Amino acid sequence: MSFNLIDFLLSFLDMTVLDYANEVWGDQPWLSPLLSVIYIVVIATVVLLLVFVVGWTERKVLARMQDRIGPNRVGGRYGMLQMVADVVKMMTKEVIIPAGADRWAYLAAPVVSLATSILLFAVLPLAPGVVGVNLPSGIFYVMAISSVSIVGLLLAGWGSNNKYALLGAFRAVSQLVSYEVPLMITLLVPVILAGTLSLVSIVEEQTIPYFFYVPLAGIIFFISILAETGRSPFDLLEAESEIIAGFHIEYSGMYFGLFMAAEYIAIMFMSALFATVYWGGYNFFGLEDLVLANGFAIGRPIGFISLIVKIAIAFFIFMWVRATLPRFRIDQLLDFNWKLMVPLSLVLLFVVVLLNKAIDVYAPGITEFGRMSIHLLSNVIIGIVVLEIMRRRARRKREAEEGPDAGGWRMEPVLAESDETQLAHAD
Repeated sequence: MSFNLIDFLLSFLDMTVLDYANEVWGDQPWLSPLLSVIYIVVIATVVLLLVFVVGWTERKVLARMQDRIGPNRVGGRYGMLQMVADVVKMMTKEVIIPAGADRWAYLAAPVVSLATSILLFAVLPLAPGVVGVNLPSGIFYVMAISSVSIVGLLLAGWGSNNKYALLGAFRAVSQLVSYEVPLMITLLVPVILAGTLSLVSIVEEQTIPYFFYVPLAGIIFFISILAETGRSPFDLLEAESEIIAGFHIEYSGMYFGLFMAAEYIAIMFMSALFATVYWGGYNFFGLEDLVLANGFAIGRPIGFISLIVKIAIAFFIFMWVRATLPRFRIDQLLDFNWKLMVPLSLVLLFVVVLLNKAIDVYAPGITEFGRMSIHLLSNVIIGIVVLEIMRRRARRKREAEEGPDAGGWRMEPVLAESDETQLAHAD
C-alpha cells in the first residue's frame, strides 16, 4: 500500500492513523520505535496543555457555586488566559532552595510527582484500538505507578530541610497509604466481574456499566480517589488554613507549578480511571464500533467523545465536593477510612467473589441483566445493613454525650422560688 495524503488526513479524523502507518510502512524496522515516541510526546503534551483548561474550568465553576465571579480580566470577560498568566508568573519567579537542603531530593520531588501522573496515561484506553500499551496487567501497572507518587512527597518533605515540611509529608503519606487500601480493593471488583486485569478488556466486558452492578463499590472508589489526589474534604496534604502549606512549603516558582500540574493531571487520570472501570469507558450503546460503508471508523471518535463526557462528569463531581464540604481533621479522616471504608470494601469484594462464582456454577446461562440484578440486590442489602449500623452507633454516641436523660424522658425542671418567698422562709 502506497502513501496517500488524503487517506492519511482522514485517518486522523477517525483515529486510525497508527493503523494506516502500519499498513504503509509496516515492514520497516524504524516504524514501531518512532510511533511509540510520537505517541508518548503527543499524550504528554496534550495532558500538560489540558492542565490550563482544567484549572480555568475549576476556577469558573467554583466561582459560580460560591456566588463569585472568578477569572474575568486576563483574556477577556471570561478570563480565558488566567492560567497562562499564572504559568508566566511562576516561570519568572525566583527559585529559592533552602540552605542545608538535600539538593538532589529537593529537585527530584516535583519531577517524580509529575512523571508518575503522566505515566499513568500509558495504559488508558481512549477509544476502540486507541491505547498506548494494552498491557494484560494494566490494573497492576496503575496500582504500581500510583504508589510511586508517595516517593515524591517524601522526597519533598525530607529534602526541604524543614521540620514542618517533613511533618506535612508524613501526614500526607499516612493519608495516601491509608486510602490506597480501599482504592485497591474496590479496583479489584471490576477485575473480578470482567475476569481480566487489562483495562481494554474491562471496558469491552461492560455491556452494562459496572457501577450498576456494585454502586457501593463505585462510591467507595470515588471517595478513595478524592483522598488519593488530595482533594476536598481530604486536602490535608496542602491545608492552607493551617500553620504551613504541607510538604511543598519550601518550593517556589515553577517547581511549585510542577506540583500543581501533577495534581491536576492525577485528577484527570483518576476521573478517567473511574469512568473506565465503572462507567464503561468509551462504550456508547455499541456505536463505538460503527464503521461506515467507505471504511471510515466513525465509531472511534464517538467512543472518544463518550469517554471525555464521562471524565468531565466525574471531574464536575470533584469540583462540586470541593465547593460544598469542609475539610476533615486528620483523626476523622483516618477513622472514616479504617473503621468504615476498608471493612465495607472487604465485605463488598468478598460478596462479589462469592456471587460471581455461584452464578457461574449454578446459573451459567443467565443473562447479563440477570447477573447485574443479583449483584445490585446484594449491594442494596449491604447498604441498608451499613446504614442501620451507623444509625445505631450514632445514637449510642449521642446518648453517651448528652447523658442518661436524653434517650426518652426528661425530668421537669423545678421552678425557682421568688426572692420574697425565699426571704419569708428565711424569717
